[in-house]
Amino acid sequence: MTSTREIKGNWDQIKGKLKQQYAQLTDDDLMFQEGKEDELYGRLQAKIGKTKDEIREFISKL
Repeated sequence: MTSTREIKGNWDQIKGKLKQQYAQLTDDDLMFQEGKEDELYGRLQAKIGKTKDEIREFISKL
């Protein structure tokens, strides 16, 4: 599983790959704030229709 520290350190790269995969995502959808990861996952779930676990798995493979 990807840790918050790994996500935070690589967020620009992760954000770019998510935008490539899911063109409908905006910068607002992908705003990462430490301590508010659940809000980020909620926005992504609503926008791309994937579960939190599916999103985490996608991010961990990047």
